[in-house]
Amino acid sequence: MSSIDLAFALCAAALVLMIYYVYWRPIRSTLPLPPGPKKLPFIGNIFDLPPDSMWETYTAWSRKFDSDIIHLSLGGQSVVVLSSSTATDDLLEKRSAIYSDRPTLPMYVDIVGWDFNFVVMKYGNKWRAHRRLFSQAFNSVGSKRFRPNQLAATRRMLGRFLATPNQFSEHIRQMAGELIINIGYGIEALPVNDPYVALAEEGVKAGSDATIPGKFLVDSFPILRYIPDWFPGAGFKRQAKEWRKVAHALRDVPFAECKRLVESGTAHQSFIGECLQHLNESGQTYYDEDTIKGTAATMYLAGSDTVVSVLTSLILAMLANPTAQRKAQMEIDSVTGGTRLPDFNDEEALPYTAAVVKELFRWHPVTPIGLPHFLRVEDEYRGYRLPANSIVIGNIWAILHDENMYPDPYSFKPERFLLDGKPNPHVRDPQATFGFGRRICPGQFIGASSVFISVASILASFDITKAIGDDGAPIEPTYEYSTGLVHTPLPFKCSIRPRSQSAIAVIEAGLSEDHYSSVKV
Repeated sequence: MSSIDLAFALCAAALVLMIYYVYWRPIRSTLPLPPGPKKLPFIGNIFDLPPDSMWETYTAWSRKFDSDIIHLSLGGQSVVVLSSSTATDDLLEKRSAIYSDRPTLPMYVDIVGWDFNFVVMKYGNKWRAHRRLFSQAFNSVGSKRFRPNQLAATRRMLGRFLATPNQFSEHIRQMAGELIINIGYGIEALPVNDPYVALAEEGVKAGSDATIPGKFLVDSFPILRYIPDWFPGAGFKRQAKEWRKVAHALRDVPFAECKRLVESGTAHQSFIGECLQHLNESGQTYYDEDTIKGTAATMYLAGSDTVVSVLTSLILAMLANPTAQRKAQMEIDSVTGGTRLPDFNDEEALPYTAAVVKELFRWHPVTPIGLPHFLRVEDEYRGYRLPANSIVIGNIWAILHDENMYPDPYSFKPERFLLDGKPNPHVRDPQATFGFGRRICPGQFIGASSVFISVASILASFDITKAIGDDGAPIEPTYEYSTGLVHTPLPFKCSIRPRSQSAIAVIEAGLSEDHYSSVKV
């Protein structure tokens, strides 16, 4: 092509772009964007984002600009951050019809291969089928049939605490993992080194790292997914290959084992067993085997990290507020007499313990910024223009640390949720920890009940105090947390001891009981 031809082609292209811009470009409102840090040409605010703890930066920006709604640009991608319950209620709840989509996540979905995780699926019929299947099984009523499994897993955890208290973090993770694979797949986990529990832990780590907003440039510039693996800067693709193996194993391996157990007639009651039975008997339903597999894998992936995060925070919170521990123990003893472990029937009689659970969800939420929503059409709010195709982030951390609603928000204070010994109607429950609108976590009921029975059982059985160093002085924990999408305390030392000889006897009696359902499917 001659230089004249090239110049002509460039002029023609420029003319086409100009005509599009003037005549066919979607008409934008003249309203201003929400406030935010100054944007650089082309790259916007990419260099303003910290590598971790983004929720704290978002909260600081909200204060700096005196606005609970902030706008960013990441390489041309519009991002809206909502840092108040008012804003999330108005947009993610009341306008959920246009705020319930998910953004495209090139790294997590396309490159790593978590496309079967319905939590990140695009809003549509496929997502509805997965969500409906899960919600029918684990709504506020349906989830109660798995309470025997929750009791059994919790009481085995107490036994492990009794045997090796210094490994409390591993025991919590074991409990959460074995509970999920038993409820979801009807598989009974090995007491130690269970491969399914290890797979869940590996999947949570890989999934959390791959979904951190701004961590991978490919999420802002999707075209980067096409660069070859050997190209400089393509380390994300090599990492994705390893994570893809984990994703596929998490989806396929436990499902195959569950199906084998069902076909052999040796399976315990489970989510997959019930779904397969219904599918085989009816033949006509809104879901197929792939829907079952993806829904179970989502539960397998998402279920364990919530419980692990919250219960590890419990141990840390008792170090931060020993008085709260003593109050909860006194309340539990008044109900159980110290002669048995608490069960689900005791929940209404344990308002302070229930307040401890609420404060755990508020103090350090499992996902401080949650998963992003996606606004496909342009919207207006409080005199601001919210551009179409914006990523919308609910800043859960800011909402649950709002000083107006939760005075002294960085302290662990269960009393904030009580008034004269009863739930305080003037203090908002930390529901934001489960997400917003139509994308709220469908596993919230079984997750919250697992946390409650675990918290009540641990506090009924053990005293949690600071570890003593070689110099005889208490070891003060750092109270530091991981900075990925899932918010979990970093390793710390403490002392966990049975409260009495009778507490030991109660734990051992609980271990001798069989709480697993023997129902076959």
